[in-house]
Amino acid sequence: MLYPRETPSRELKELGGLWSFRADFSAGRAAGFAQRWYRQPLRQTGPVIDMPVPASFNDITQDPNLENYIGWVWYEKEVLLPRRWLQDDLNTRVVLRFGSAHYYSIVWVNGVQVAEHEGGHLPFEADISSVVQGSPGIPCRITVAINNTLTPHTLPPGSIQYMNDVSKYPKNYFVQNIKFDFFNYAGIHRPVVLYTTPSVYIDDITVTTTSSESVAMVQYQVSVVGSALYSLSLSLRDQEGKVVATGDGPAGELKVLDPNLWWPYLMHENPGYRYSLEVKLQAQANGALLEDVYTLPVGIRTVHVTSTQFLINGKPFYFHGVNKHEDADIRGKGLDWPLVVKDFNLLRWLGANSFRTSHYPYAEEIMDLCDAYGIVVIDECPGVGIKTAESFGNKSLQHHLVVMEELVRRDKNRPSVVMWSVANEPASQLPPAAYYFKTVIAHTKALDPSRPVTFVTDVNYALDHGAPYVDVICVNSYFSWYHDPGHLEVIPLQLTTQFENWYKTYQKPIIQSEYGADSVPGLHSDPPLMFSEEYQKAMLKEYHSVFDKKRKEYVIGELIWNFADFMTNQGTTRVLGNKKGIFTRQRQPKSAAFVLRERYWKIANESSCLPPITKSHICFL
Repeated sequence: MLYPRETPSRELKELGGLWSFRADFSAGRAAGFAQRWYRQPLRQTGPVIDMPVPASFNDITQDPNLENYIGWVWYEKEVLLPRRWLQDDLNTRVVLRFGSAHYYSIVWVNGVQVAEHEGGHLPFEADISSVVQGSPGIPCRITVAINNTLTPHTLPPGSIQYMNDVSKYPKNYFVQNIKFDFFNYAGIHRPVVLYTTPSVYIDDITVTTTSSESVAMVQYQVSVVGSALYSLSLSLRDQEGKVVATGDGPAGELKVLDPNLWWPYLMHENPGYRYSLEVKLQAQANGALLEDVYTLPVGIRTVHVTSTQFLINGKPFYFHGVNKHEDADIRGKGLDWPLVVKDFNLLRWLGANSFRTSHYPYAEEIMDLCDAYGIVVIDECPGVGIKTAESFGNKSLQHHLVVMEELVRRDKNRPSVVMWSVANEPASQLPPAAYYFKTVIAHTKALDPSRPVTFVTDVNYALDHGAPYVDVICVNSYFSWYHDPGHLEVIPLQLTTQFENWYKTYQKPIIQSEYGADSVPGLHSDPPLMFSEEYQKAMLKEYHSVFDKKRKEYVIGELIWNFADFMTNQGTTRVLGNKKGIFTRQRQPKSAAFVLRERYWKIANESSCLPPITKSHICFL
């Protein structure tokens, strides 16, 4: 599924802004289907409110019932399409595309169902040509029903618990139980667009690259839909617009002499270098000559894993970065450009060269900036909270395989993505986890043999049934926080033992994929006590002393939990969310941010082949 771009043959219409919205508060949450709300404008079947898209719906209003709502909600947008899109000449496709919606979506156009999709965080689309063409001047009414209910077989999993004691709970009362520590935001979280293609069109492009110092090879495959009679021509251009290689046909290889490689941030003076691969299609259809053009950014780089190192373009790469969340005030998980740009400025200020998309795929617009600025990504699917045997069954497994297909299809061409993560902190000590992760990892490798695959564990090394199948060990631990809380002195021994046990068992490189401590901004204590800014700093320094020893051996990365404070469900251990951020939710630095900044810039200078890098070298966005 190619990201929608305007080209000489493709037009684009963005549908962001205010949509009509209604939550179905009926007892069974099924009134909208029983009354067929999609058959007529939503405002004609009951009251509606304005709802911004993209955004989570939870924090927009003053209604506490909507803040924690579980069930079906309905969105609607009426839009006039250009007349040229609607002429029924059989040579133009009109496609409706959603960047993501949480979690189960059904879409109608003018009362006709056009799409159904299970799962959040990933795009889906529908060809609506036959529904809208032939009726110029008539508004196109888009209706979307979205259900955020989580079950043992969804990703992430969850369960609904009904409270039937009417002496304690209202009638029909239920709660959504989850096994992950972030708020279950819902809604249309990413852009909705309409775009056109010719009836014969470029459906997909797959690119892989190999390189040496003097020559690179760009292998490509192009999928065409609509006709078997077509011609394809390809041109690869550098950033100055110069054509450096050409090709033709649906599959082949482009040879690039003296290539500019894609390098991570702070690893090269020109990180994030991308070429442009222009693909042109010509075909005869319905008596007309059709042309489709699509331009794909291409980064030339290689990834390789040894027993002790992670190599990018043949050089050792050390992950010094963060874990993040798509999370902010008011908009929840909705894509917000000012916030995205602010986050990348902070990442570069920090000297971070990488992050993990904890714990779900991030917006394509975020991934574009990672490609452009050389921020390395461990791309994680929504496999978080897999804690019960039921969630390791065949129904869950089949859905997990589909999700990995959708994720790989979306991000396979991104140079910033160097590894897939198929889960976070599953109950991998359970016996069914062995077959489950063997299958998911093998499937992912079959989809994309060019990248290593991992999952993130917090299970004891001797009990983990999934670890034998990963290429890199990613381990989460919170010594002196969740374990021996308040005892900073245990960190050196326990962390060293953790690393040595994992490496002795598997002989694979290790990333400390999470570590950290909550700190309340402005809360101070000396000597350091838990929840103070001083304690968060002290914990980081204890971990760092061990990292510095083990990164000379087989530890290849450290990712702090977390980049910024984020919202969670209410609970006695959470005060308006998780406070493990080194930045506040409003992106202001805590004391720990400066500790990490000094460390990351020092590591960058130690590992760089360039002259000494200074913080003044940052070119902010």
